[in-house]
Amino acid sequence: MRLVSVIGSSNSTEEEFSVAYEVGRELARRGIGVVCGGRTGVMEAVCRGAKEGGGLTIGIMPSYDGYEANPYVEIRINTGMSWNRNPIVVASGDMVIAIGGHYGTLSEIAYALILGKYVIGYKTHDIDGIEKVNTPDEIIRKVEEFYGSGDQSA
Repeated sequence: MRLVSVIGSSNSTEEEFSVAYEVGRELARRGIGVVCGGRTGVMEAVCRGAKEGGGLTIGIMPSYDGYEANPYVEIRINTGMSWNRNPIVVASGDMVIAIGGHYGTLSEIAYALILGKYVIGYKTHDIDGIEKVNTPDEIIRKVEEFYGSGDQSA
């Protein structure tokens, strides 16, 4: 199955929430599952959009019991690793979409780039190696280009 890691703030703005929701819905419509940190904000929005679109949602949870999972996480992977789960979040997807975010997102971007992942960024950190986009449609177009290129995991 194709999986995309979506990262961003647990305290997202309304705009970030809306963009993440739309991206989740559109990924699901294309049969692409979503991996995220499983909590609130961007993570909840992308899971909600994906779930409402009939897609798979996976949350890489910071606790051992996953109590903090948003209600749209279908599969919880409870790590007990707190922030140390961030490399697992990005390693689990074929590519990464960053929407907004703070220091946790910054660390995930760094891990994604270390791992050689393709990273799309919407109003996120200004880092070399991130393909910047300005609309949810651009995000989805870049995802389609990525999967159409043959540069994805099996």
